[in-house]
Amino acid sequence: MHAGKHASEEQIAEIRRELGLDRPLHMQYVFYVKQIASLDFGRSWATRQKITDMILDGIPASLSLTFPAFMITLVVTISIALLLVFLRGPRFGEIVDKSVMVVCLAAMSISSLVYILFLQYFLGYQLGWFPITGWDPDWVGRWEYLILPILIYVVLSLGSNILFYRTIFMDEIFQDYVRTARSKGLGPKAIMLKHVLRNALIPIITITVVQLPFLILGTLLLEAFFGIPGLGGLLYSALGNADFPVIKAMVFMSAVLYMFAQLLTDILYALVDPKVKLS
Repeated sequence: MHAGKHASEEQIAEIRRELGLDRPLHMQYVFYVKQIASLDFGRSWATRQKITDMILDGIPASLSLTFPAFMITLVVTISIALLLVFLRGPRFGEIVDKSVMVVCLAAMSISSLVYILFLQYFLGYQLGWFPITGWDPDWVGRWEYLILPILIYVVLSLGSNILFYRTIFMDEIFQDYVRTARSKGLGPKAIMLKHVLRNALIPIITITVVQLPFLILGTLLLEAFFGIPGLGGLLYSALGNADFPVIKAMVFMSAVLYMFAQLLTDILYALVDPKVKLS
């Protein structure tokens, strides 16, 4: 695939040698382990650049998009979910709660491509509020190119996250400790912020931290559409070019990020709940 349909025997042999496919199976495994240990995944078929350098170059761009988008989404969705549970009870609050649920479900049924194309066209092209595409390597200058992708990411994440956090908070408000707090005279606001939110942190941490690896690579479409030279854009280009060495390196990096997320989850458990001990 890399050499084309009309590749010569010499070209095919060279590619097999580069990938280690000309060796016995056990030696291929040893070759792969050496690549992992040295973090040397060879060179890209498409650009002939060192893959490790390409990944290191893409990390700052991806983090400048994903970190603020992730934090804004987390704060906004938890706040809305808490507010919905807080208002639930009176007729007006119940109407608001059900209306938001319907809107969230409807929003989740729309493809992410629709959001990207519509908001890019309407806010970027029609109104001219934001650049449609482009990138500035300077940390200060790049933010004008990041506002619209971050906004789109937040909009894409609102529906599912609000429903998830609302479900967690709804489970908590029917627990015995909430009834005990009410019997002691605590107001609804104090119960929600001091007790419900704190006890809901364990499931929130679980789903939030596990999302991190998929978050970094999951901005693939946003980076591709907006020309952001991050890890998502790198993976998008590699898939389009059948750049197998880059794809292999990105899959390995995803696995490492996932294991790191699991470790971080356990550490945060112990910090949030003293009853959880690390061993």
